[in-house]
Amino acid sequence: MDNLIIDTNIAVTWILFIALFPLAFIWLKNAYTVLIRKDYSNVALKRGEPPKNPKKWAPFVGLLNLCAGIAIVWAIAGVLFFAYPYQQWTGIAGVTIWFKIFGEYIIKTQAHPFFKTKKN
Repeated sequence: MDNLIIDTNIAVTWILFIALFPLAFIWLKNAYTVLIRKDYSNVALKRGEPPKNPKKWAPFVGLLNLCAGIAIVWAIAGVLFFAYPYQQWTGIAGVTIWFKIFGEYIIKTQAHPFFKTKKN
């Protein structure tokens, strides 16, 4: 027990790793809700309001959530079963989180255009 030293780096690493589980669950649940159950109530919300046609944006949101959820599950499985090094699994998790944030922002801004389009 003399060799057991817990420092800040180990604690933050554990917090990051444990936080991946709810992220994967929520994103995969969102993908299931949008793609399988066809519930578009949370698709591309901007300030709590849905776009005019949420069904149009549902495949993009569902696919984004599915890809992000699978990538996080891949990072978790890499740690648990394949002994990925720290830089590899944190790299996968970090890129996935930024990919999800920017992807949602892009979909949201496309679904709620700043300028009104003219009707044909």
